[in-house]
Amino acid sequence: MKKVWYFFVKILIKSSLFFYTKQIKVQGKENIPKKGAVLFMVNHPNGLIDPLIVAVNNPRILHFLVRAAVFKNPFIKKFLATLNLMPIYRIRDGVKQLGRNQEIFEKCFSIFNRQGTLMIFPEGSHNKKRTIRPLSKGFTRILFGALAQNPYIKIHVVPVGITYQNPSCYPSKVTLNYGKSILANKYYDLDGNHRIKDLKNLISNELKKLSVHIPDDDEYSNTLEKLNQSNVDFTNVSSVNKMIQVDKITSQKRPFHWLAFLKPIIIINTFIPWLIWKYFEQKNDEFEFIDTFRFAFCGGLFGLFYLLQATLISSFLGWEIGLVYLVTSLVLVLLYSKLHPTPAPKLLE
Repeated sequence: MKKVWYFFVKILIKSSLFFYTKQIKVQGKENIPKKGAVLFMVNHPNGLIDPLIVAVNNPRILHFLVRAAVFKNPFIKKFLATLNLMPIYRIRDGVKQLGRNQEIFEKCFSIFNRQGTLMIFPEGSHNKKRTIRPLSKGFTRILFGALAQNPYIKIHVVPVGITYQNPSCYPSKVTLNYGKSILANKYYDLDGNHRIKDLKNLISNELKKLSVHIPDDDEYSNTLEKLNQSNVDFTNVSSVNKMIQVDKITSQKRPFHWLAFLKPIIIINTFIPWLIWKYFEQKNDEFEFIDTFRFAFCGGLFGLFYLLQATLISSFLGWEIGLVYLVTSLVLVLLYSKLHPTPAPKLLE
């Protein structure tokens, strides 16, 4: 029953993302092992929407490690548990809470023993910067802890890169890159001489190839500003990384906004939820969660509002008119999402 629920929610979220994004380009899906224990290691630029995009574009049933703050509400905690989400505690959650991570690690060991999969964000937190930050060593505790309990299981690590054209605006293009799997057992030694540094460096270097990576040095802001002003398509990851490496950025012309007239129509049609969204948008003080909250509103409140209006129209004008209204509203949103050019970045990311 839990699997049925997982796939139901997966289909629901994937359908919502189809309407919400301009494009989700998935590459390297053939690198995902069809069976066996797998640890997916993903960069983290864009809040809770990152794991959603990975989960709905992955054929395996995933277990997630997410920050413990999300689990404060008892109802939310139970709901997230049904979708295989588990809390990971950090110093900011309180030093006393860190001891609870051992229980979570034991659950991770059990998942690997059952030949399951786990997804983590080894940078430790989300960040809008287009750079791969230093990886925490927490993932090695999980990998080598599982192998210490059962050295006979094989655990593959798959690095995953996510790159957004512009996560601050709607609609946005996304590229999801699955890298080649790495056998963690090669870096594990029964005598305790684990090659932690080698494994971290290998995965970090792979993530820098799988997502747009601008070195976080004194030239970071200048390089990013040049890329933004040149209107590059960040979702063409390999070509953008090549531009950065050779310091030769090719300008691209922005397409004409010939569907701009749809935006005021959509806003008028959903004026009440749009006002609610604008109110909460101003309350949000984390750039990385703008896209997450917007997606939740578009997939939830906006959809419910369309259904409510369609029901009211049906009660006065008949179900045929109500159905036409509902379909037309969804088509307008779909046309805007898929055909409208992705807005240019408004600030340095």
